[in-house]
Amino acid sequence: MDSQGTAPPVSTGRYARKKEAIIAAAAGIMNRRGVKGMTLADVAASVDLITTSVTYYFKRKEDLAVACFLASIERFDTLISASLGAGPPEERLRRFLMLYLELNGRIRLGEEAPMAMFNDVRALKEPHLSRVTEPYVRLFRKVRELFLAAPGIDRKMATARTHVLMEQIFWSVAWLGRYDVEDYPRIGERMLDILAKGIAREGAAWVPAPVPGLAPPADSAREEFLTAATRLVNQCGYRGASVERISAELNVTKGSFYHHNEHKDDLVVACFERSFGIMKKVQSQAMKLPGDQWARLSAAAAALAQYQVSDKGPLLRTSAISALPEPIRQNMLAQWSRISDRFSAMISDGIAEGSLRAIDPVIAAQLLNATLNAAASLLNVVGGAARDEAASLYARPMLMGLFSR
Repeated sequence: MDSQGTAPPVSTGRYARKKEAIIAAAAGIMNRRGVKGMTLADVAASVDLITTSVTYYFKRKEDLAVACFLASIERFDTLISASLGAGPPEERLRRFLMLYLELNGRIRLGEEAPMAMFNDVRALKEPHLSRVTEPYVRLFRKVRELFLAAPGIDRKMATARTHVLMEQIFWSVAWLGRYDVEDYPRIGERMLDILAKGIAREGAAWVPAPVPGLAPPADSAREEFLTAATRLVNQCGYRGASVERISAELNVTKGSFYHHNEHKDDLVVACFERSFGIMKKVQSQAMKLPGDQWARLSAAAAALAQYQVSDKGPLLRTSAISALPEPIRQNMLAQWSRISDRFSAMISDGIAEGSLRAIDPVIAAQLLNATLNAAASLLNVVGGAARDEAASLYARPMLMGLFSR
């Protein structure tokens, strides 16, 4: 076995083709069920093999998961490497987005194998986790060169904006399916316009007002329970956050856990509904603020970014959705879409009144949601960042442009 737990090649092209087919099948299953939900038996059935045949290529399921993630990192590395020589920073970003959309389109059309999304990397344990995170960090630093080359952007800002950009790429899989592949060039230009230039009109000031009414609900014990569970799921992934780990985190017995939650799925759904409730409350309170839609949208975005890193936060990350059982997943996606639609309505009203740029409000809302989702990881991603910088490092560049100073 080699360092990845795979068997050495015994025959040239046939071995390589079968190995690639196994990785492609596993990536598709992981995207639907997460790392924990992917089994060697399911992968074997997908490529007309028996399980023991798959173990000839990958001794353990975790080795196969690592191979899937590394293959995706390599493909993303190819995209960014081809983009960094495209000229000024905005042209590099355009090249990166267009190359990604072209790749996504070929995958949707079945012309290329699926890529494993990184939603469930946290479910891996050591030493497998490091085998993925180390090359991913190298990829992240290469993407960061897009922003380090821009005037007026320091390393802290560049790191946060790289995180925002990568979150857009990963979350786009959830909403690109509503468009035809032939429309991707237009979608790419609209994404570029929003990411590069922002949502606010030129000359807008960044002075987000505080959003009132964000105190915890009366049932503080239940709130603490859901907050702790949310943090653990964000840290370990849906499948990685076992009942045992959740019970230990909350300092309760498994019996006590099941007294309050019939199944783990019930708890995760409750965590999502808590997060959706907070987002809707912030949106509703922001809509009541005086001023124009820019004032209201910036207040909502800043409040949610700061909430993510507050003592009451975070909100449950969207990465947990992909590993939920299918019926529950569709319900959570529908609720998430309604949150996005509310942002889209706020943006549409701002465009109509002239306080926001004429952009695609549906795409802008998706990009904003992905950015706010990313803000939950501020302290883990951006070295030297403080909690009170969440709004300025995440919400502000999303609303005013990733190349804004």
